[in-house]
Amino acid sequence: MPMGCALGNMRCLVAVMLACAVAVAPARAQPSPASPVSSIRVTGDAKVTARPDRVQIDIGVSTRAAQSQEAAEQNARQVDAVLAAVRKATGAAVLKTISYTLNPTYQYHPQGEEPTITGYSALNVVQVTLDDLARIGTVIDSATQAGANHVQGIQFTLRDQDAVRAEALRQAATRARAEADVLAAALGLKVVRVLSVEENSPRVVPVRAYMGAARALATAAAPTPVEAGTLDVTADVMLTVEVSPTAR
Repeated sequence: MPMGCALGNMRCLVAVMLACAVAVAPARAQPSPASPVSSIRVTGDAKVTARPDRVQIDIGVSTRAAQSQEAAEQNARQVDAVLAAVRKATGAAVLKTISYTLNPTYQYHPQGEEPTITGYSALNVVQVTLDDLARIGTVIDSATQAGANHVQGIQFTLRDQDAVRAEALRQAATRARAEADVLAAALGLKVVRVLSVEENSPRVVPVRAYMGAARALATAAAPTPVEAGTLDVTADVMLTVEVSPTAR
């Protein structure tokens, strides 16, 4: 047989075999597109009220003098006396300086002239953290008697905020799920599963009491009255759930 014919027959045979292989190969099933999921998104919020068991009191000493060094030295002496008095009144209080400033004081002129330095003012603010709320008035009075002339703020908070935050989250999540069930039932649907949960970090809203300038005189028999009140912890939970028609 001529070589050309043999090669031609071989090509034909290979082509036929390939065609047969394609014909007998099982057809692969094409993946069907995923069915869309019906869902509902709801939000639940909660507020938990708690009684504070910790207080932070910002007590300041302000002094003025003709020279900056004199103002600073006078301020240091008064602050030392205030700290000693607060420690004696509480014993277990935590003290830390949160602000210190030393600035010139000016006299301003109406004709647009350069202001004139008339002296210097020093301000040292110490934060007192106290767990015995019954001693708040005693702390303020002891500090003012020792030389403090500013009580810039009183903030009530919690020693252990985690437990209250967890309770606020639990209530918010429970309300969100209840909202989803009610909404689904109203539409003739049922909740199948939870698809996603988003939460805003629980917020503790502190109770603040502003007192401005401290009392010039205080007596041990009648300490400054301060009421702690209550504080609120809030939480928000956003829930996305899958829903399906209810069986009939």
